[in-house]
Formats: sequence, structure tokens, C-alpha cells
Amino acid sequence: MDESDSGRSSASATFEHLMLPHLDAAYNLARWLLRHDQDAEDCVQDAFLRAYQAFGRFRGGDGRAWLLTIVRNTCYSHLRTARRQEPVVAFDEEIHAADTRDASFWRRECPREELDAALGRLPAEFREVLVLHEIEGLAYKEIAAVAGIPLGTVMSRLSRARARMQAELTPTRQGGTRP
Repeated sequence: MDESDSGRSSASATFEHLMLPHLDAAYNLARWLLRHDQDAEDCVQDAFLRAYQAFGRFRGGDGRAWLLTIVRNTCYSHLRTARRQEPVVAFDEEIHAADTRDASFWRRECPREELDAALGRLPAEFREVLVLHEIEGLAYKEIAAVAGIPLGTVMSRLSRARARMQAELTPTRQGGTRP
């Protein structure tokens, strides 16, 4: 084995050590953004390949946020290529100003299937911040870095996402049905 082979082997081991622990978080984000298991698996695989190729430019810090940024960008590239467009949702004061109890409300009181269905009905930008914050546990600053949006936008989207989630879950919690 020559010197370049041992250098690559060391880089591979370091990459695996730093990035593989975040594989579940990467898949989780991709699955919620793409809403299709196979597409999510493909995008995560592509994102890991891109991350491995760019690993020489990784300067330490939070490997999870760095990797999730790559996963997010890969997913959005996939969506653009596939031309899957979410309908544009206009801001509606009545919907978005709903009761915004703590987000743990829906995590405690709802069956998993109901939560998944409600989360799946949200626009992509709301699903994204909810998944990153409530499920993956990223801080607002980390979400801003991953999503490439200002901190104020993260807070606003998270607030609106929680309100929309509340509105999505309220009819079923009160014994009603969704249209």
C-alpha cells in the first residue's frame, strides 16, 4: 500500500466516524422532504457520496449540520429535476393564528399514523423546519444554516408550522374527520 492509499483509507475512516452516526437523521429529513421512501434512500445515498467527495473541504464543527445541508440541497435538486411542485399556500391569518400550544402536544397525544399524515399535508418548508427542530432536535441557528434562510425566517416558519400542525390535528382530536 503506498502513501496515497493510506491517506485515502484514513480519510474514509474519519468520514465514516464523523458522518455515519447521522445517517438516520439524513434519511428522516429526506423522507419528509420527498415524501417517498425510495427517493429518500436515493437522495441520502447521493448526498453521502457528495459529502464524501467534499469531505476535504469540511473544516470541523458540526458534522450533522454540514451533512444535513448537503441532504437538503440534494433533495431540493431532486424535486426540481422531477418537477414535483407543492401548491403555493397563501398566508391566511385565521389558519396561521390558530392556537400554538407547545409542539410536544402533537407528539404526546396523537397516534404515529395520524401525526405522519398531518405532517405530510404541510407544505415542504413547514415540514422541513418541524422535522429539523422537533424530530432531529436542531437549534434555530442550525436550522438556519442547514436551510440557508435567516434566523427570523426559521422562527416564523416554525411558528406557522406548529399552528398548521395544530389545525391539521384539531378536527381529528375532536372526533371530526378531515375533508
